[in-house]
Amino acid sequence: MGNPRVADYPIDSQFIERWSPRAFTGEALPEYDLRTMFEAARWAPSSSNLQPWRFLYALAGTADFGRFLALLHEGNRAWAKNAGALVILVSKTTRPVSGTNEVVVSRTHSFDTGTAWGYFALEAMRLGWAAHGMAGFDVARTIVDLKIPEDYRPEAAIAIGRRADESLVPEAMREREVPNGRRPQSDFVFAGEFPAT
Repeated sequence: MGNPRVADYPIDSQFIERWSPRAFTGEALPEYDLRTMFEAARWAPSSSNLQPWRFLYALAGTADFGRFLALLHEGNRAWAKNAGALVILVSKTTRPVSGTNEVVVSRTHSFDTGTAWGYFALEAMRLGWAAHGMAGFDVARTIVDLKIPEDYRPEAAIAIGRRADESLVPEAMREREVPNGRRPQSDFVFAGEFPAT
C-alpha cells in the first residue's frame, strides 16, 4: 500500500513517510540501533541547552521488557507486546537559575523533550524501524516501578519495532493501520494575533 499523505508545501519526504503503526513483527531490536535513535534525540535543541529528556528502555527478550509492558494500558499491551523495545520518555521539570544555587520550575521541559522524541522517531524510520508514541500508560505506577525522581515527569511510552502486516494487531485496530492525515495549516497557523472563536 502506498502512502496516501500529500504535503501542501514542498518538504522532505521523511516528514510524511513517518507514521505510527501498531503491527510489529516481534523482531529483536539491536541495542546499537536503539542507541543510534538515542543519539539523534541527543542533538535536539533545548532551552539553555539543559536537555531535560531522559529515556528509560527495555529490549524485547529481557526481564525488564515485561515490567515495561505491564505499565501500558491494556489496549496498547495487545499490540506493543510484539515490539523490539519499549521506552519511557521522561522530562526534568526543574532547572537551575544561572549563577545561583536556586532551582525553579522549567517552563519548557515538555516542549524540549517533545523535540527529542521527534528526532528519535525520524531516526528510527531512517533505520527501517517504526516508533509509536503512546499516552496510554499508567503514569503513577511508572513513577514508582521505575524509581523516577520527584522532579521528573513521565511524558510518553514508546514502542519500537519492524512494521508487520496489519493482521498481527487486534481486529478492532486494523482499520487504523494506515498513515493518517493532518489538519490544514489554516487550522493552526495565524498571522498576527490569535483569531476570535
